[in-house]
Amino acid sequence: MAGHSKWKNIQARKSVQDKKKGKIFTKVTKEVMLAARQGGGDPDSNARLRAAIAAAKAVNLPKDKIETALKKGTGELGAESLDEITYEGYGPGGVAVLVEAATDNRNRTVADIRHIFTKNNGNLGESGCVAWMFEKKGVFSFDRETSSDEQLLEVGLDAGVEDIQEDGNFWEVHTTPEKFQAVQQAFARAGLAAESEEVTMIPHNLVPVDVDTATKIVRLMEALEDYDDVQNVYVNCDFPDELMQDEA
Repeated sequence: MAGHSKWKNIQARKSVQDKKKGKIFTKVTKEVMLAARQGGGDPDSNARLRAAIAAAKAVNLPKDKIETALKKGTGELGAESLDEITYEGYGPGGVAVLVEAATDNRNRTVADIRHIFTKNNGNLGESGCVAWMFEKKGVFSFDRETSSDEQLLEVGLDAGVEDIQEDGNFWEVHTTPEKFQAVQQAFARAGLAAESEEVTMIPHNLVPVDVDTATKIVRLMEALEDYDDVQNVYVNCDFPDELMQDEA
């Protein structure tokens, strides 16, 4: 499996054991606000907002809180000023780490994230030090038992699908961020329901690491994701299969 899916699986298992609803609610609420601020309050014409609302519903964020976050994002209600910032650094074994954050206090956030890196055998780097190792992509995951790659390509090719990869039990469909909404709508019209769909950062190449290093990387990622201002964490690490067995 690709590193992207392995980390998703580790996250899913961790969340079953340790569901911190308050922190999860904070993250999805911020994403709804940011998506509405960036692309407007209509989810039909704002793919990021539609994905943000779907993620909020998936963790059972109450409908009234979703509506409030949307209105704060569009300016209908007063809201704190949030800045979207990407931090870059290195984790154990020298793997590249990208951190997407949303903060109302840049000085506090950079100091806290630097501390988290240092405490977990990593170091925060300069802007641009690792971003070139990643590319933003729209990613859809489909169960291989219910969908074929030929079917997905036939439906999605004209809409902008670039690539379909076998990823464990799933087909991973890639497109550009600009074509994400068109591909999303094409699959919906065809009645093809994705297990997940998101615009995310995909590493150009994966760095193999041993179990000990991978365990330290997971600790760093968990510490970063546990911080309220952090929205997403990406690494270019190829998690070993042994780690997945340990996490099972």
